[in-house]
Parts: sequence; structure tokens; C-alpha cells
Amino acid sequence: MRGIQLPLTVVSSEDKLLTNRILFWLLFCLPFSVLAHKAIITGIVLDENQRPLINVNISTNNQGTATDETGFYLLEITSDTEVTIRFTHLGHEDVVLENLILTTNETFVFNPVMKANSLQIDEVVVTPTGEKSIQGIITLSPETVKKIPGANAGIANVLKLLPGVSSNNELSTQYAVRGGNYDENLIYINGIEVYRPFLVRSGQQEGLGVVNSNMVSDLSFSAGGFQARYGDRLSSVLDITYKSPASFGLQLEASLLGASATIESRSKDKKFSQITGLRFRDNSLLVNSQQTQSNYNPSFIDMQSYLSYKFTEKFHLNFLGTVAINNYRNEPLSRQTNFGTLDQPLALVVFFQGNEQNKYSTVQGAVKADLFPSDSLQLNFTASAYHALEEEFSDVIAQYELGEIDTDLGSDTFGQVTSSRGIGTQFNRARNILDALVLKLGHQGKLSRENKELSWGLQYQFEDFRDQLNESEFLDSLGVFIRPPGSGITNNEPEEPFNGPILPFEGVNAQNNSQTHRVMTYGQFSNQSRWKDTEIYYNIGLRAQYWSSSGEGFRTTQQFILSPRLQFGLKPDWKRDMLFRLAAGLYQQPPFYRELRAPTGILQPEVRAQKSFHIILGNEYSFRLWNRPFNLSSEAYYKFLSDVNVYTLEDVRIRYAANNDAKAFAYGLDFRLNGAFVPGTESWLSLGFLRTEENQNNRGYISRPSDQRFKAAILFQDYIPDLPNFRMYLNLVYSTGLPGGSPSYADPYNFQNRLRDYRRADLGISHIFVDENNTYPKGHWLSGIENLNVGFEIYNLFNNQNSITNTWVRDVDSKQQFAVPNFMTSRVFNVILRMRF
Repeated sequence: MRGIQLPLTVVSSEDKLLTNRILFWLLFCLPFSVLAHKAIITGIVLDENQRPLINVNISTNNQGTATDETGFYLLEITSDTEVTIRFTHLGHEDVVLENLILTTNETFVFNPVMKANSLQIDEVVVTPTGEKSIQGIITLSPETVKKIPGANAGIANVLKLLPGVSSNNELSTQYAVRGGNYDENLIYINGIEVYRPFLVRSGQQEGLGVVNSNMVSDLSFSAGGFQARYGDRLSSVLDITYKSPASFGLQLEASLLGASATIESRSKDKKFSQITGLRFRDNSLLVNSQQTQSNYNPSFIDMQSYLSYKFTEKFHLNFLGTVAINNYRNEPLSRQTNFGTLDQPLALVVFFQGNEQNKYSTVQGAVKADLFPSDSLQLNFTASAYHALEEEFSDVIAQYELGEIDTDLGSDTFGQVTSSRGIGTQFNRARNILDALVLKLGHQGKLSRENKELSWGLQYQFEDFRDQLNESEFLDSLGVFIRPPGSGITNNEPEEPFNGPILPFEGVNAQNNSQTHRVMTYGQFSNQSRWKDTEIYYNIGLRAQYWSSSGEGFRTTQQFILSPRLQFGLKPDWKRDMLFRLAAGLYQQPPFYRELRAPTGILQPEVRAQKSFHIILGNEYSFRLWNRPFNLSSEAYYKFLSDVNVYTLEDVRIRYAANNDAKAFAYGLDFRLNGAFVPGTESWLSLGFLRTEENQNNRGYISRPSDQRFKAAILFQDYIPDLPNFRMYLNLVYSTGLPGGSPSYADPYNFQNRLRDYRRADLGISHIFVDENNTYPKGHWLSGIENLNVGFEIYNLFNNQNSITNTWVRDVDSKQQFAVPNFMTSRVFNVILRMRF
């Protein structure tokens, strides 16, 4: 019987070369066969004083190897079958690794410590997505992340295929989890929290995600009920670990959407290692497939670097640095959107003048010192700085016509507007500048004794935001400016001339300077034990945060919160390999800058932390089907939220009410079946049901902006036996429509319509010219290349029209408001080249 695993027992770093053939499976129904595959276990063997051991014998049934002078070893084993690996060395007791199951081309890292007087036996269960976790954390293969096709390929693209995670915008890397919004998710890189730009209002402005997928070695994700060591957010945690390279490597990637280069190296004495990634992206291919025709000229560039130096075995120094410069220049030209019904077909035709020029620049640097005073004690100290300078300058005039269209196929005016129901002009102007600085000093520690672990942390954070907000929207209909609702000024044009000032229909003009000081701390204790034939795990933790906010024009405010959290796991000694989980806790999100800013642009420092009580019941069932490993995970969750800061969502722009006058709830079920449906590949099926509603000022419950009731997602990877170098992959997503929002100044309780259901399929096919199974002799022009593959990808394979928001247009005659859908990208073809030296 396989057992619950302590987080420190092994460190898994999957390195799969995943393959795909689903296109042929769907279209041609080719027969498949089972191929033989291998996997790798590697690591460094140390003695009790953390010194490398030389000539340690590592053996399995019919294979073996030995460590070199640095203690390093690498052993190739058979995949998808249980193996037992033994480490032996003169003067030390054996270390035995039992019941190890790896998938094809997976790389598993195990760093044993050999002691002179003990026997160390680790029973490890590795499912196709990594170690079974009592913490409810999903681990994903970095190779899967890099190779799955998508308009925004990378980590966010794969996260959207998980249950409970939703995003209907393929141009954005942002995502919502179990009824939350984009601001409720934590992202860590090597233990350092990272941030996204603050002012971005649409996916096509966003550019590159904050994580470089080519630099990732480990990836963990929790959709709720996470431990106290993670920060104060309501929804989820994405925990990323960048590589510490073992040797030199250069990886290049190019496509019609951009290019990237990643270089990694390690010094001869093994003390210094570095990995650096440079990325460039141009979304023109995707944006030009939308209905709005434009001169789109973006430039998204970033560079990230992770450096590590090992002074001694007990002291390591690390540095993480990122620089991102996103220039967004867009000149919209025209748009025609057809909508309505068969009986009443309508169209919105828009002609534009003007342009948008936005720039989002961010710099982040962090220094982290790791200390290992003893085998059981780990300490680290971190200092980091984040600076963002964001500018939004736009002047766009939109002249629009709402009318009925000609549906006569034989007509010369087929598809054109034949009778107008509304004509108007909209002028949008923005002059926004945000300067943000975030400084942090922190300490974390961990003490481990047998199956017990005590962790703690303390952090100070300083935030300085300087914000100039100047936005206005003018509406004109037949030469008459429409004044804002509630202005109190009578306008009888055109019967009587109007001499009053021209006011924007909607406008914001504010300048804010604010500073926030935060002190955060946590402590947690975990233990693993056995009661009769049942293994038991629990983790009890408590987080606390104190903060004070001050700034120009408002008094200093101070607040304090406590957040207790609990995780509990049971693994009975049953014939069926099952694990049961319970997680509960209070999760609170103190307001960051954007949550303090009201729709008027004025800061509201009295805004309190939003509170969410989580309770999650989960089950994980591991089994073998067709003699291959599979895993079925299921979770039921309920969240009760109080002191809710309600918001509106337009594309990816979130605008808060900056109050705490609402309460809400979210509940649902998530299922995920994953495994080797085809030998040597990882595929999964995700299903999720969600309901989330909010009650503002006791007016009754209505759907929240993220109330996406049902979601189904499939990731399928495969290959063709007769053409083994062809790899194929497909991801499918279906989800019910989100709430469609409401017009400006309208009561959301009167607009509870929904967007159409979201349907999307992305397909990728690649051919591998060089890999570990396809090598060339010295002197061949491909001999110096470790990996080379070329492929093509089709995004939105079935050309579904998905919408992310509505544009609201009023019929002059009936005064009826029409919700005109803003459609996302259509079918797009992309080619991609990947190579590694």
C-alpha cells in the first residue's frame, strides 16, 4: 500500500517530452500501439554533513550507475511500471526508494542523505502529474506547460484547463478561480511574490505573462484552502520554481507571435548557476482576426534572470531579476458587428479616428539568502523591490450607427445596414499615469524532526502609489451632447439653444498619493502519524497582518486581521488507493491600491479586508488502467464572503466600488481525471460546477461577474506509432456564459443577462527532428543540437464567436438598450520552431 508523502521527502522536477496525436484520432481513427518508453531519476547524494558522496552505487533490477566526484548521478529506468531503487555505499546504511512510478520521458529528482547508522526507506507514489498531495495542490509538468497550444501559450494557458479556473479571454494571461476575480490570486517565483500591471484594461494590451515558462522547473497550484505560509488572498496560489541548471544549455523559440531565447549555465566548481530568458511578443496576428480593423503596432519585451551562488553547503545566495517593457500602440479604423435574431437582424457599424498609446514598464529585483545550519533547520532572508511606471494616453472618436441589415442573399446590399435606428458619436480621452513602488524585507524558517515540521515567517512591506487619473467620455447624438445622468441641468436642444458647459457623460479626474506599511507574520505546524491502519496528516496555521495607510487628503487608517487555517488528510489502508482531504480556514484580503480607488478615482482608506471562509472536502483515487497510472481527484467547496468590495469587470479591467457593503457566497464541485491515456503522454478531463452570487445592501442576491456555472475542459496528447516523430495535442474548453454586465450609470440589478457560451479548441502538431531518441553523428550539421522540432498550431479551430463583454447602444426611437457583443479572436494559424543546444 502506498503512503502519504511528506513534502520534504523528495523534490519532484518533471521533465517530460510529451507527445500528441489526437487530430488523427478524431479525423482518421488510426489504430495505436504501445511503444516502449524510458524515464530518468537524478540528483545528488550527500552524507550527514551535507557533503557529496563519491562512488555511491545506485541500482534497480537490471540497471545501475554510480555518483561522480560531485555526488551527482543519473539513472534511466523503465516508465509506467513500479521499480525499487537502492543506494549503497561503504560505511553507510542503504537508502531504498520503493514503488516509484514515472511516466515516459519524466525526470524525477531525488537527493538522499546517507547516514552511518540508519535505514532510510521512502515509498513514493508519482502519478502522471506528480506526487500525491494531502495539501490539495496540483503539480504540473513544465514540459506540458510549454508544448500545449494556445493563443497565450504558457502556464496560464494550461491553468485554464483545470477545474475551477476560468478565463474567457485568450488574449489575457489572467484567470479567475472558484468565483473570485483576477486580483485574488497569488503568484510566487522561488518564494518571491510577483505582480501584474495595474492599469491594463484589455487583453490585447497585456502582452507577456509574468512567468517565463521556459525557465520553470516546478509548478504547483492550489485553487483554495491553502496553508498559512502563503499570503493574504481570497482565491488561489500559483507557486513557481525556476531552474538551477546542471550544465550549459541554450533554447530558442520563434513563431508568428514572437520569439524567445533562454540560456542556462553552471560553473565548473558547481557553485554558481544562472538561467536567463529574453522574450518578445507581437499580438498583431491575433488582434487582426477580431472584428475591429486597426493599425495595431505593439511591442512586448521582457527579460528575467535567476542567479544562484553556493558559498558553502550551508549558505546559498540567490537573485531574481525581471524587466518588462510593454508598448501598446493602436489606431482603430472600423468595426461591424452583426447580432440580433433571425426575425430582427441588427448591426453596429463604427468608424474610428484617433489612437491609443500606452506603455507599461516594470522592474523587480530580489535577493534571497538560504541558510542550512543543520539537516533539520532551514532559514532564509529576502529583500525585494518592485517598481512600475504605467502610462495610458488615448484620444479615440467613434462614430457609430445602429441599424437593420439586408438579409436578401440576392441583393447588392446584402449584409449592409439599410435603415438606421440610432446614430451617434463617442469621444474617449485618457491621460493616466501610475507610479508604484513596493519594497519588502522578509524571513522564513522551517524546522523538521522526523514526520513533524514547524514553519514560520515575518515580513515587512512598504507601498508607495502615485496616481494621476484623467478619463472622460463624451456622447453626441445628431449634434446634441448627452449630459451625464443626474446633472440637474435642463437641455431643450434643438428647440432652444443651450449655453451651458459641455460635460462628459462619464468622467474621472483625480490625483492620489498614498503610502501603506504592512507587517505580516505566520506560523504553522504539520505532523504525519499513523492510527491503527490509517495514515493521518494535519497542518494547523495562523496568519496575521497589520497595516496602516496614509496619503494626501485623508487621515491615517490602521487595521489588523487574523486568519486561522487547517488542512487534514486521511489515507486508509484499503485495497483501493485513496486519500481524503479536509481544508478549512479564514482567508482575508486586505485592500491593495486598486481596491481602495472608488469609481470617482478618489481613495477610500476605510475599506476593510474582504473575508472568505473556506471549507473544502476532497478525495484522490489512484488506480491502474490498461496497466498505466491514473488519478481521479474531486473536491466540493463552499465559500462564504463578508465585507465584500463589489466590482465591475470590463474585459480585464476591474473597477471597485471601494466599500464593504455586500456579502456573497460561492459553492461548487470540481473533478479531474488524468493519466496516461496513451503510453508516455499525460492527458486529462476536467469538469466543474460553480455558483456565486452577491447581496449588495440587502437588496437580494444576484450573480457575481465571475458566475460561470459549468465548465468542461479536455487536454489530450498523443502520437502516431507509424510516424513516432509526429506529436499532436489538442485542448478543448466549453463553459456557460458569464453575466453580460450593465451600461454605465445603470443598476446592475436590472441587467442580469448573460454572454453566450464559450467554446474553444486549439490544435498543435509538431515534428521532432532531434531529441534523445533521434541523434546524429559528429560532423553532421544537426550533431550539436539536443532538440529540434517544428510545428504548426491552429487557434480557435472551429472558428467559434466568443464574446468577453457587451457594448451598450440605445435605440433612439424605442429608447431600448441593445447589448452588442464584443467578439474575441477568430481562427488563427501559427507556425512555431523550437530548438535546444
